Amino acid sequence: MRVKTMRAVATVVYAGAVLVLGGCSLFSGKKPSNPPAPLVEFTQSLKVHPAWTQSIGSASIFSFSPAVVDGSVYAAAADGTVARIDAANGTVAWRINAGMHLTGGAGSDGSTVAVAGEKGIVLAFDAQGKKLWQAQASSEILSAPAVGQGLVIVRSQDNRIAAYDAATGERRWAVLRTLPPLTLRSAPGILVVPQATFLSLPGGRLSALNLTNGGPWWEMAIGDPRGTTELERVADASGTPVIIGREVCAVAYQGRVGCFDAGSGTAHWVKPFSSGVGVGSDGKNVYAADEHGAVSAFTLDSGTVVWQNKQLANRVLTTPVVLGDTVAVGDFEGYIHFLSREDGALKARIRADSSPVLSNPVVAGSNVIFQTKSGTLIAVTTE
Repeated sequence: MRVKTMRAVATVVYAGAVLVLGGCSLFSGKKPSNPPAPLVEFTQSLKVHPAWTQSIGSASIFSFSPAVVDGSVYAAAADGTVARIDAANGTVAWRINAGMHLTGGAGSDGSTVAVAGEKGIVLAFDAQGKKLWQAQASSEILSAPAVGQGLVIVRSQDNRIAAYDAATGERRWAVLRTLPPLTLRSAPGILVVPQATFLSLPGGRLSALNLTNGGPWWEMAIGDPRGTTELERVADASGTPVIIGREVCAVAYQGRVGCFDAGSGTAHWVKPFSSGVGVGSDGKNVYAADEHGAVSAFTLDSGTVVWQNKQLANRVLTTPVVLGDTVAVGDFEGYIHFLSREDGALKARIRADSSPVLSNPVVAGSNVIFQTKSGTLIAVTTE
């Protein structure tokens, strides 16, 4: 099997250069050491079908994820496309070109839509697609900007976090965090809540910053660097943290998964785990897909393992997302799998297209929305 684009191929940044770690997983033209599990035959116990689809544009070498706010989906693509789409029926409200290639997006609070442009440019538009402002960040941005509490917040590849006024683009604050010698070239997200922002950072750090000035509230190590070489010691926090009440939960590559007190950072529980994507939750359990494709459910209060499904081994899964009684994940061949929240059993499967699903899935009402590398934006519903 030839696989041209795999999330599990660890791309790392070292001394300003980009390296691809060929021994980690699957890649084009070579026999993979850990081949993806074949699709298992099973009796589908759940009906799933597309509610709608749209073509938004290719992600190129980047990873784009849609944002859902107040019944609208905001999405972007590498060619500069930015669009607002009705989350219920897929009708395009507007579609514009940002005037440059994009590297990350989209983020929105319903009033401001923000994307990351080439060479570290931050672009903001209003809810009707009119450009509001652009600003220059310190270096390339791979994650979608976070929009909330009147701010647009980005993290650049040099590990500088900057906050801009959502209305004017004026920079409110910026902080520079220490960058490890070797990091994954990944796109961990940013979570904005009243008074604070939570970030997954290189080096396996989960950080909480004060929204007013960027000052640190607390920082917790969820990575677990081991080994004798810098390559072996890569341990980056992954995906976007999720907050459930007073708990903030996150995961790291070559590290741990766990939940922490949102106010103090005190660990409520942690478990050894390694993932290049984030976690999902339904308020009862925390769901995570590890680097080998095993999907696990942990209890929110104690981290007890409820179930684990290994049938999707090495299929390079997305962050899990909860829809109804299921947990949904996308994979490297464009398939979307639905697992039972109760016991992890496969319940249904549908294919978006033949390219990898790279986005963090989002839920909009009774639909779950995925974005693929080739640009398919698909809303799937269950019956």
